[in-house]
Amino acid sequence: MANPPLTRDQLVSVMSGGAKPRDQWRVGAEHEKFGFDKSTLRRPAYEGPNGIHAMLTGLQRFGWAPVEEGGHLIALTRKNAEGMTASISLEPGGQFELSGAPLLTIHDICNETGQHLMEVKQVADQLNLGFLGAGFDPLWTRADVPVMPKGRYDIMRAYMPKKGNLGLDMMLRTCTIQANLDYESEADMVLKFRTSLALQPVGTALFACSPFTEGKPNGFLSARANVWTDTDPDRTGMIDFVFQDGFGYERYADYALDTPMYFVKRDGRYLDASGLSFRDFMAGKLSILPGEYPTMADWNDHLTTLFPEVRLKSYLEMRGSDGGPWSRICALPALWTGIFYDAPSLAAAWDLCKDWDIGDHERLRRDVTRLGLKAEVAGRSLRDVAVDMVAIAREGLKNRARFSGGMVDERGYLSELEDIADSGLTPADRLLALYHGDWQGDVTRIYRDFAY
Repeated sequence: MANPPLTRDQLVSVMSGGAKPRDQWRVGAEHEKFGFDKSTLRRPAYEGPNGIHAMLTGLQRFGWAPVEEGGHLIALTRKNAEGMTASISLEPGGQFELSGAPLLTIHDICNETGQHLMEVKQVADQLNLGFLGAGFDPLWTRADVPVMPKGRYDIMRAYMPKKGNLGLDMMLRTCTIQANLDYESEADMVLKFRTSLALQPVGTALFACSPFTEGKPNGFLSARANVWTDTDPDRTGMIDFVFQDGFGYERYADYALDTPMYFVKRDGRYLDASGLSFRDFMAGKLSILPGEYPTMADWNDHLTTLFPEVRLKSYLEMRGSDGGPWSRICALPALWTGIFYDAPSLAAAWDLCKDWDIGDHERLRRDVTRLGLKAEVAGRSLRDVAVDMVAIAREGLKNRARFSGGMVDERGYLSELEDIADSGLTPADRLLALYHGDWQGDVTRIYRDFAY
């Protein structure tokens, strides 16, 4: 039976339906990492005795269930004791991603992350593989990176070069840490979206960890963030309408409708819809499926192909930060939880940035890629803004008062960010100091000194 047409209310319901009372708020963390062969430092292929397929197969001993596409093992899922699902998935170049379960505290997130990295290490050691947390592949060219067998990635790889110069780098050579957080109402979502979008470049600076490309300094502190400035202007950036009067669920749905499609999934296969209009699909006029209307699954898939610095689905995703070590995987959700989940802290964070205009937002987004905490905004150094922002998050975590078994609250997870902000030196600045000092120009030392 043909799908009935979707209504506008159904589209909006994905976002509006995410609103939750405070006692149901949770936090999710995601992180990606680069695999490498310990003997050659090369990124592992999918197939082979020590490939990505072998990694995914080996992890099933820990209770992870396989997910297949077209006969290929492409992901794993596992439920925790509460019945919440975490997944392990593959980015286009085999970057290994943990999408954590929605959890109650940062203690839970750090435990989940630690368990995951321990399991990965046990399997990887048997395969002579290592994993590195960084924002951009420090050594290998695009051509050196094996491509994973996932249908949507084939479509994206063909489409990306039509829209920007660095989209393939985004797919193949970048890694990120992300945090996902809840909202109580449309007004709460709007305030959180505006605050976090404006402050996302501060997160970029605090986590900047990608100063090397193909074995040499690349002139950036976050090459990953720079990649996003030249990937696809239709679906990336600081989306200035968020700061305009009238912003809410419906306006975001309009943005999604106006963003060209990538694909439609039918019978387990991805159909190439790159550049086509979801509005046409809504009207039954999609050229590749004439007369057919989209399902809610199609709409949800489409929402995952938008890549602004903050993304709205049924929760808000913080997308501005480079990959990094375990400590910073815990620090990112701690930073945003402290700001989002304590009302006085959210108000204080908004006060930091409420007077910035869209020119400030765009300029800061570009400046932090090279300058990090030395960038300036509205007459202030970004270092000073970062010190304030981390202090606000710390106060928010204190007020939240979520304690571990050892009766310690969540503030400790911010200690590394406090050190970065106070010093004014990003992780990338410190990597460059090592490169010019102890490493004597040998980027491969990063694999020895900073791998998980």
